[in-house]
Amino acid sequence: MERVRLGVVGGGQGAFIGAVHRIAARLDDAYTLVCGALASDAERARASGAALGLDPARCYDSYAAMFAAERARADGMEAVAIVTPNHLHHAIASAALDAGFHVICDKPLATSVDEADDLVRRAAAAQRIVAVTYNYSGYAMVRQARAMVARGDLGALRLAQVEYPQGWLAGPLETTGQKQAVWRTDPVRAGPGGAIGDIGSHAFQLVCFITGQTPQAVLGDLTTFVAGRRVDDNAHVLLRFASGARGMLWASQVAHGHANALKLRAYGEAGGLEWAQEDPDRLWFTAEGQPTRLLLRGGAGMAPEAARVARIPGGHPEGYLEGFATLYAEIARAIVAARGGAPIPADVVFPTASDGALGMRFIAACLRSASEGGRWIEL
Repeated sequence: MERVRLGVVGGGQGAFIGAVHRIAARLDDAYTLVCGALASDAERARASGAALGLDPARCYDSYAAMFAAERARADGMEAVAIVTPNHLHHAIASAALDAGFHVICDKPLATSVDEADDLVRRAAAAQRIVAVTYNYSGYAMVRQARAMVARGDLGALRLAQVEYPQGWLAGPLETTGQKQAVWRTDPVRAGPGGAIGDIGSHAFQLVCFITGQTPQAVLGDLTTFVAGRRVDDNAHVLLRFASGARGMLWASQVAHGHANALKLRAYGEAGGLEWAQEDPDRLWFTAEGQPTRLLLRGGAGMAPEAARVARIPGGHPEGYLEGFATLYAEIARAIVAARGGAPIPADVVFPTASDGALGMRFIAACLRSASEGGRWIEL
């Protein structure tokens, strides 16, 4: 297919997540990076564009200038990736939709429920795709787990347990000037949720994605352990599902010894499964009365939904970048379909603006629950 013409806002020199998005977009050869407004400082924006080999005329000083110029070009960008701090997502995505571009936004979609709902409405009105890069939903064995739950291998869901511990903010790292720590602990730039917003939202989305169910209500206990920190750095959340299933979510950035230890377990009447992000090619499944089985990416018994997004043979480890790339590849198929006014292919799966809005509702409900002494809040 003709590659999707992609522009980027943010993610200039030294930015971690910007490089991740660019690599993910290249991995399946579905995009061409044609332009960028890569930094708020004009000189750094141009230098960042030059380092990427972009046409100097398409290295812009602002996203507003980029949208105006690219909209006027016959070969202008079709979609924009937004990889800025969270507080800028809504304004940039709104402007992109108004200009007629598809949007690929790093999570979270916004910093409030109202902003997220506004983008859902704008996307529908503009008839443009808004995707949110909850990248863990791109792993092949996460797709395998989702397919197994959907076809009834676990039976009726009873329990879902998800945890995402990190240890990098166990001390006051933000006081040293470390860039990631500074903005991620700033409620103005990151949003009011700390650990619950930064990584708890990933854990929540993974539960919803794999189980196919959305919790009906949450009860949150949010704590700030590091003195002087303005956002939570540890969260314990209970989940209630309309089906009667129950769940628990733990997100922490003060858990010494953990890097990105995202793990999900789900148990139903007929069986249970377990998946860990730091060992992503393995999915453990136990059917009632049977020995526990290890399912391997690339091995026998992979569901079509998983096999379709597995790029390399089993035994060659899949990782973080491939998870991101799966989402970019899925979004590209949707954009190509939209070129001709066709519907998104039925097998294409990626988090949308509605998923992003649900994530914001989760964060807001947890914050409210904690502030009101730990009571159940409906989503």
